[in-house]
Amino acid sequence: MELDQTGNTQTLAGELARAVAELKPERLLMTEAGEWRVEEAMTAAARAVGLPLEVRSDRHFLQTRAEFAAHAEGRKQLRMEFFYREVRRKHRVLLDAKGKPEGGQWNFDHDNRGAFSKAGPKNDDLRAPLLMKPDATTRAVLALVETRFANHPGKLKEFAWPVTPEDARAALRDFIEHRLHSFGRFQDAMWTDEPWLFHSRISAAMNLKLLNPREVVAAAERAYRDGRVPLASAEGFIRQILGWREYVRGVYWRHMPRYAGLNVLGATEKLPLFYWSGTCEMNCLRQSIGQTLEHGYAHHIQRLMVTGLYALLLGVEPQQVHGWYLAVYVDAVEWVELPNTLGMSQYGDGGIMASKPYAATGKYIERMSNYCAGCRFDPAMSVGEDACPFTTLYWDFLLRHEALLARNQRMALQVKNLVRLTPTDRAAIRARAGEIQANGGTPKAAGGL
Repeated sequence: MELDQTGNTQTLAGELARAVAELKPERLLMTEAGEWRVEEAMTAAARAVGLPLEVRSDRHFLQTRAEFAAHAEGRKQLRMEFFYREVRRKHRVLLDAKGKPEGGQWNFDHDNRGAFSKAGPKNDDLRAPLLMKPDATTRAVLALVETRFANHPGKLKEFAWPVTPEDARAALRDFIEHRLHSFGRFQDAMWTDEPWLFHSRISAAMNLKLLNPREVVAAAERAYRDGRVPLASAEGFIRQILGWREYVRGVYWRHMPRYAGLNVLGATEKLPLFYWSGTCEMNCLRQSIGQTLEHGYAHHIQRLMVTGLYALLLGVEPQQVHGWYLAVYVDAVEWVELPNTLGMSQYGDGGIMASKPYAATGKYIERMSNYCAGCRFDPAMSVGEDACPFTTLYWDFLLRHEALLARNQRMALQVKNLVRLTPTDRAAIRARAGEIQANGGTPKAAGGL
């Protein structure tokens, strides 16, 4: 049944009922869903048509839900690093002959925080990724979307994503051959008008089951074993797949449906309207949101430390941030998007996903990108017309949540820095932050944009 076909009920439950009436099966089989809501709906739909439903484990993951539950059982606090080591041992990934981690350590994160020089990424052997030309089927779907959802945000012109397993494997090979060597070092770096840099562009293919993560991990490890990429790059990439991706899924299914409603910081601000348009004075947000609307993509630091950070500091209700991320990114399936957004980015879960809020001033963005060079705001300033809103809101965030954050050991140093602020400084920061919040998240009234 096609989306625009006459009689389409427009729901999975409705189409299941239609199929049951037509095919008259004895029982229903289903692979685990990617959303709690979908799995609940299908369970209810099976009950409604009076057929037994068997839910089978999703083989596009290295760990089952039950295995994660066993890992989590009895632990007061979950941390990805310990889970990651356990999974690496189980699947014997990047281990030496004695079963120890290659290179003598599990994690090379310290080596993977590099920024580009002033010359930018072109001097680091940056090569554009393989982009897929839409085939006839894809062009037909794009035409349908253009007709059916013309008023929705985003653009279709630059669609170049893998849509078949063959495309996905070609994209993987292209990444391994041309960008993995520098992925580790520059995975956190950002640069103006460079949406892809050294990233893989295969998360959507994996989440849509076009590419098995076992194949991805094996290809990266093989590149290291063959001497084609450094260990830090291979390990950093594998950690994203075998560690973080599996961990996030486990957290989602362990804590749903309660998880979706968490808001530990009590954030109530509305998501700024410019998240849907990209029209914004702040260059880092304009760049990150602009490429998101153009390509449906932004890499993890643009999501965590630009769009996510601004929403966190502004005090946006995390469920609104979650709704935006789920709507705008091509790789956004709820099992992966919700914990990353509500937990990691917005700290709405109070520490289930991350051990601290990822709060920073505009100086972090200046250090990791050239965005600030094209912006009128000064990341070193916290008050005044030229102050970077990130920096203003950072100090306001600490002031608003001082008591709660002081109890977090990893935030203690940042909170202690508040003693440097005089009563006059505090009042000026709160006033400027209040203006930004009153203006819908912008340093000027919306009419001035």
